[in-house]
Amino acid sequence: MKIVDPLVASVAEQETAIDVERIRADFPILATKVGDKPLVYLDNAASSQMPQAVIDRLVRYQKTQHANIHRAVHHLSDIATQEYEEARRKLQHFIGAREDREVIFTSGTTDSINLVMHGYGRKFIQSGDEIILSELEHHSNIVPWQMLAEEKNIRIRVAPINDQGEILVEEYEKLFNENTRFVALSHVSNAMGTINPIKRMIAIAHQHDVPVLVDGAQAAPHLKVDVQELDCDFYVFSAHKMCGPTGVGILYGKAHLLEAMQPYKGGGDMIASVSFEKTTYNELPYKFEAGTPPIAAAIGFGAAIDYLEQIDLDVIAAYEHELLIYATEQIKMIPGVKIIGNSASKVAVISFVIDGVHPHDVGTLLNQDGVAVRTGHHCAQPIMQHFNVAATSRASFSFYNTKKEIDTLVAGIRSVQKVFV
Repeated sequence: MKIVDPLVASVAEQETAIDVERIRADFPILATKVGDKPLVYLDNAASSQMPQAVIDRLVRYQKTQHANIHRAVHHLSDIATQEYEEARRKLQHFIGAREDREVIFTSGTTDSINLVMHGYGRKFIQSGDEIILSELEHHSNIVPWQMLAEEKNIRIRVAPINDQGEILVEEYEKLFNENTRFVALSHVSNAMGTINPIKRMIAIAHQHDVPVLVDGAQAAPHLKVDVQELDCDFYVFSAHKMCGPTGVGILYGKAHLLEAMQPYKGGGDMIASVSFEKTTYNELPYKFEAGTPPIAAAIGFGAAIDYLEQIDLDVIAAYEHELLIYATEQIKMIPGVKIIGNSASKVAVISFVIDGVHPHDVGTLLNQDGVAVRTGHHCAQPIMQHFNVAATSRASFSFYNTKKEIDTLVAGIRSVQKVFV
């Protein structure tokens, strides 16, 4: 997919192949009023909204199919097991994994990263080794590796970014040496929307025989992901950012790596046999799915994948990019407003600051106009430090947003300025 520079491309060059009003009708929450104002939901990078089809699927499971999975032969358990495993296969095909056993259900992106830290990192990374991260990482892809570093006396090295919010790939490449054992990188920055050249960065790591984990939480909702084409070793993302329920996500891992890893959690269903002398672990993927999994949420995740594929990720990406271009042009025309992060390759996320106004005040006043944005450091404090700001306001768009809603955002920003400036 070609990514057009949002700072130079014109809206006229983009083609909309999406019936936005029909799609909006699929999302009942978009009819919400905030006071007497229509909801303008621009906090999709934190959590997207859920279409009626996914809601209905969750209700149908709870009303007609609910039972614990595996290890039973009764009717409801059999149905629930089939639906749960079918959801796994949907995720396998969605990301192009070679086998369904390479897809592990977790509670979300953060849980997936922690699983790899414990299961791979604690087993294979030792004192004196080095891990490479980037300055763009979400805290969930920093803190677990810091925990490992403190436990094992490991050095964390950080690939820097430029003032457009792009990783300096040449500097990243220079970080590799004979002690490098692991790389963990975001595919897309949650704070600024930067799309990293992740395939190139994976290839660089593999030249040094170093495995790579990719945080795809912000990429999977917006871009087609093919893990075999990327050749990543691990890929993680969550359902709640892509029209699915909270509390579920996946870890994709190459089978030979997952087989070599130690389990992150012990308990039921992740075992083959247990005695007080010894436990042997189950086969993939169940080795990493201890206890009762998020059955309903996983099935809902599968329904969300069905919904997104029905629209088509390429169509979604093109329309969201059109929104990004339009919003960028409109916001750049407002004096006293600065966009943080102007990468030539972005998903539809705009972080901005208003001169003389704290982002929390921005968010509070925008809410009075029904506009929902995220304010704060976005769990990405190193990025805030790079740009010498304490926080930003972040508007993040989805395929059910409209240019009219962007106009409401822009009018709201101007109203904020009238109060404070």
